[in-house]
Amino acid sequence: MTPIRVIIVDDQAMVRAGFAALLAAQADIDVVGEAPDGRAGVEVARSTRPDVVLMDVRMPEMDGLAAAREILSPPAGVVHRPKVLMLTTFDVDDYVYEALRAGASGFLLKDAPPADLIAAVRVVAGGEALLAPSVTRRLIADFAASRPAPRGDRAALRLNGLTPRETEVLGLIARGLSNQEIADRLVLAEQTVKTHIGRVLAKLDLRDRAQAVIFAYESGLVAPGDGGR
Repeated sequence: MTPIRVIIVDDQAMVRAGFAALLAAQADIDVVGEAPDGRAGVEVARSTRPDVVLMDVRMPEMDGLAAAREILSPPAGVVHRPKVLMLTTFDVDDYVYEALRAGASGFLLKDAPPADLIAAVRVVAGGEALLAPSVTRRLIADFAASRPAPRGDRAALRLNGLTPRETEVLGLIARGLSNQEIADRLVLAEQTVKTHIGRVLAKLDLRDRAQAVIFAYESGLVAPGDGGR
């Protein structure tokens, strides 16, 4: 199996060293680069072509949000787009919400247990969004609430392209349910849920589960503060 290629972008040398040592000790992960700020992080990402970028939110020169945007929306001729996992010291951070909108695959608190960091890299590298922790659901709901976006005609038309079951699955994703929890709720096989999610992403032209959550809130399908669990 090809190891997951990772770079670490953080302005604190001790953080970079600690994360690098932890990840490099895993047989399926290779740390192929580091950078002390967002601008250097973009350059390292372009030169090393990693699978996953661990990106700090607050940095000098260029913050993590701007760097994530450059990496995820590269200029013409740059085809490599790694997954971006945002790192933050705060439970709720405006930059993180904006990073999810830009296409980041999720975020992780810097003080999370080591096992969570390792698992996060594997989850994101596998194409999933890191949206399981309750803090992520709270962050998205909080910022969706502070940026009310009534459903527009374009969003409504996009939602109308979904089947009733696909719309139901999208709503449950936005409420933070895992595939297994959605399967249990709808009395479906987990593989069937994965199929529905794949169709939702394709029909709405969304990159991953993180963007599906953002779309569900901003389109009005799910209102901030909705329950569902």
